[in-house]
Amino acid sequence: MFTTAVRQMRVAFSTVLGRPFSVRVVQRLVQDALATLEEFGSPGDDVGQLIDGPYADVGMRTALQTRALQRTARHLTARSSFYRDRFSAAGVDPARLTPDTLLQLPLMTRADLVSRQRDLLCGRPFLSTRSTGTTGVPVEVWLSRHEITLWPSLIALSLVLRGEITPDDHVQLSLSSRATAAVQEDVEMCGLVGAECSVIGLVPPDETLERLCGSVTVLNTYPSYLGALVTAARDRGLGPADFALHTINAGGELMSSALVAAAESTFGARVNDAYGATEVLPVGGRFCAHRHLHPDPNMGYAEVIDLSTGTPAAPGQLGTLVVTPYHPYRECMPVLRYDTRDLVRVPSADEPPCELAAIPAVSHILGKARDLLTTASGPVTPRDLVEVMDGLPGARWPVRFAAAQAGARVRVTVPADHAGGLSGSEIADRFAGHGIDAEVAVTAMTEADAQRLRPLRCDLLEHTFTRSERRAPVLVGDPA
Repeated sequence: MFTTAVRQMRVAFSTVLGRPFSVRVVQRLVQDALATLEEFGSPGDDVGQLIDGPYADVGMRTALQTRALQRTARHLTARSSFYRDRFSAAGVDPARLTPDTLLQLPLMTRADLVSRQRDLLCGRPFLSTRSTGTTGVPVEVWLSRHEITLWPSLIALSLVLRGEITPDDHVQLSLSSRATAAVQEDVEMCGLVGAECSVIGLVPPDETLERLCGSVTVLNTYPSYLGALVTAARDRGLGPADFALHTINAGGELMSSALVAAAESTFGARVNDAYGATEVLPVGGRFCAHRHLHPDPNMGYAEVIDLSTGTPAAPGQLGTLVVTPYHPYRECMPVLRYDTRDLVRVPSADEPPCELAAIPAVSHILGKARDLLTTASGPVTPRDLVEVMDGLPGARWPVRFAAAQAGARVRVTVPADHAGGLSGSEIADRFAGHGIDAEVAVTAMTEADAQRLRPLRCDLLEHTFTRSERRAPVLVGDPA
C-alpha cells in the first residue's frame, strides 16, 4: 500500500507541476487499482480525488489553470515559429499568460491545422491520426511515441477506478480505420487492464451483430452506426437476451435521447454519450445526470466563445467550444485556443447541481456552428432537429434529412423511407411542438440520395467478404 501511495503522489505532482509523466508509474497504478478491486471490491475512499484531480478544487483551480497555460505557452513558443508569431502579434508574454490574457490571442481554426501542419510540430512525430471528414476537410494530427503510451494508461486508470472496465470484459471496437489514435488508445487500454479486445471496424451491421451475439460486453462506436445496429437487430428480432453487452460508448456525432432509449432497450446495455475530437486529443469530457458536458479540467482549458462577439459567452447563450490541451499531455502537434465549432450553451446559474458539480460544465453538444439556423422564435441547432427526427414513430435509425434556411423558417427535406409513415405537415406539427417553425417536404429518393442529404460516420463502411459471398478457391490449372 505504501508503494501505491508513493505512485499516487508522483502522478499528483506531475499533474500540478506539469512535469513529464512516468508512463510506467501510471501503468503500475492501474495494476494497483485492479489488485485493490480484486481484494476489497472497491477502489477506496480517495478514488474521486485521484480521478478528478486537483483542478476539481474550486479554490485551487484558477492558480492551477494559470500555471498550466503558462507551461503550455512556453512549450509552444520555444518550439514553433507559428506560436511565437501569434504571441508576438498579440503582445502577450507567454511566461505571464493568464485565463484573461489568453483572450487576446486569436482562435485557431481547422484551416490553420490543415495548412500549417509542419509549422505546428513541437515534438518528434511517430503516429498520425485523421478525422473522418464528415464535417469538412479531414484533419491529420501527428502524435509522439510518449503521447500514444501515456494517454491509454491514464484512460485505463480512470476507467478501472470508476468500475467501467474489468479484466473480465471483452471490448469490441466498431470504429473507422482512420481513427488510429482512438483504436490505439482502446487496444492499449484493454491490454493494461487485461480485457479482451476485438478490432472490427465499420463492417456491414449484420456482420457486427453476429459478433455481438457472443461474449462482447463493451461496444465502442459512433451514434449513427449504433442506430444502424439497432435497426438491424430489430429487423432480426434480437433483444437483450441475445447479447452480453453491459456498456455501449458512442461518440463523435449527435446522439438523440430517442436513440439512447432504443439502444438500451434493444441491447440491454447502458449507453454512454462520449465527447472527444481528434484535434484536441486527449481532452475529453463526461456527461452528468443533467446531460451537461464536463470537459476534463486536468487535461486542458475549455472556453465558450460567443458566435458574434468573439468574447466569452454569457450564461444561457450559445457559443462555440474552444479547447487548449495542456502540456505535457499534448506535446507533438499541440493546439492553442482551438475552435472546435461545436455549439454549446453556458449553463445558467439557477440550474440544479449535479454529481460533477465541482467540475465546470457546458451544455450537451448541440451540433456544428455552420449548421445553425434561425427562425422568428430564435436559433435552431442541429440537435433540435435531430431530437425531433429521431423521435418520429416508426423511425429507422439512422434517420436521414436535410435542413436549410427558408426566410424566417426552416425547410426540412425528408426521404420517404425515413419519415416513419408521416406526411410533411404531420412532421411539421412535431417540429412546432418543439417550438420550431418548419416547412417539411417528404420526398421519394434512393438510399444513396438519402445518404447525401446527411453524411454520417456509418457511411464509412469497410466491406469484407461475407460468408454468403465467399466462393471455393480457384486452383492454378483449374478449368474454372
